[in-house]
Amino acid sequence: MNDASTIDLPLKGYRVLDLSRILAGPYCTMILGDQGAEVIKVERPGTGDDTRTWGPPFSGGESAYYICCNRNKKSIVIDLNKTAGVELVRELAKVSDVLVENFTPGLTKRLGLDYETIHKLNPRLVYTSITAYGQDGPYMKRPGYDMVLSAVGGLMWITGEKDGNPCKVGVAITDVLTGVYASSAITSALLWRERSGKGQYLDISLLDVQVAGLANIASNYLVAGKEATRWGTAHESIVPYQVFNTKDRPIAIAVANQKLWVNFCKVTGMKEWLEDPGFESNPKRVENREILLPLIDKLFATKTCDEWMELLVGAAIPCGPVNDMQHLFADPQIKHRNMIAEVPHPTIGTLRLTGAPIKFSDTPSAIRRHPPLLGEHTDDVLTEALGYSNDKIKALKAEGAVV
Repeated sequence: MNDASTIDLPLKGYRVLDLSRILAGPYCTMILGDQGAEVIKVERPGTGDDTRTWGPPFSGGESAYYICCNRNKKSIVIDLNKTAGVELVRELAKVSDVLVENFTPGLTKRLGLDYETIHKLNPRLVYTSITAYGQDGPYMKRPGYDMVLSAVGGLMWITGEKDGNPCKVGVAITDVLTGVYASSAITSALLWRERSGKGQYLDISLLDVQVAGLANIASNYLVAGKEATRWGTAHESIVPYQVFNTKDRPIAIAVANQKLWVNFCKVTGMKEWLEDPGFESNPKRVENREILLPLIDKLFATKTCDEWMELLVGAAIPCGPVNDMQHLFADPQIKHRNMIAEVPHPTIGTLRLTGAPIKFSDTPSAIRRHPPLLGEHTDDVLTEALGYSNDKIKALKAEGAVV
C-alpha cells in the first residue's frame, strides 16, 4: 500500500459521503478516493453493498466484484430504517463536501435525505444522484442495470458480429463510463464552489451517459440519418482495421491511412496488393472488403501472433495481441505503468488490484486503504468525523442505528 501521508493529493481534505452501491457510484467515489478524498461508504446492516455477494470468485470472504471498485474508502454500517440512522447520515452530510447516492428517484425524499433537505443543512455540499434514467421523464421510476441501459442506450445494437445478434460488452462499460463522468462533474462542481461558495445538485443518468458515449455513431445518425449496424471487430469505413486469427492467437491491426497500407503490404510480403486497382485506396478496400479480408485471413494464419507482432511493430503498423487476462497482466507495458498494485488486506493477505490509470506529475494517485470490510470503520468515522463519544456510539449501537 502506498504511503501517501506526505503527498498533497489533489482532493486531500475533501470528504465524500458515499451512499451508492454496485458499480457506477462506487467507481466514481473510488476515483475520488484515489485522488486523495476521504470517502465514507455507508452500507446497510447484514449484507452491505450488493456486490459483496456477487461471486464467485471470493477471497478472504470478499467478492472480487466488490474489491474492484471500493479501495480508498472507509465502511460504516447505518440502518436507514431507523430514525437515528437517517439523522446520523444528515450529521455526516453537514461535515462533508460531496454526497453520492444512487437510490431510485423519490426514495431520498421519503427518507428525508433529498437534496432540498440536505442543502439547507449544508449549502456548500455537492449532491450527486446517479440513476438509470434521470430524475424526470417517463422512465424516471424504472429500475435499471448496466446491461439494460446498454440496450436502451444503443450500445448493444452496435455490438456483436455483423450477421449475429446484439451483444453486451464484456464489462459493465455503461456503469464505468457513468462513474468517470460523475467524478469529473464532481470535481468541476467543487471548482465552481471555490468561486461561488455554493454547492449544487448533479443529476447523472446511465442512459444520458450511454447516449453521449455513442460519439461518432450517434453523429452519423443525427447529422446524416445513417442507421448504425454491427461490425464485430471490423470498421465500417476503414479496411483493414480488425482482428485476424494467427497460428496461435488473434491479433488486432489498424491500417488507418494510405502510408500504413503501403508499409503493411511491404512488411507482409504482399507488394502485389499495391498494384491491385481494387485495393489502391481505402474507399476501394472498403468496397472490396469481401475479396481482401479472406486474403489477409489466409496470410495471418501462416505465422504466430508474436512473429507477426515483431514484423508489424518494426514497420510502425498499429497492432496488438488480443490478450486474455493471463497475457494482459504479464505484459511488460502493464507492469512498467504500475497497473498492478499490491496492498495488504486483513483477511486476504496480499491483495492485487488494478493500478490508478491517471499519472499525475506532482500529486500521484495512491492506494492508501484496502477495500474495507463491512462496517470496518464505523467507530472511527463516528469518532473522527463527528466527534462522538464512546457512550454515544454505544447508544447508537444499542438502538440498532449503526452496526
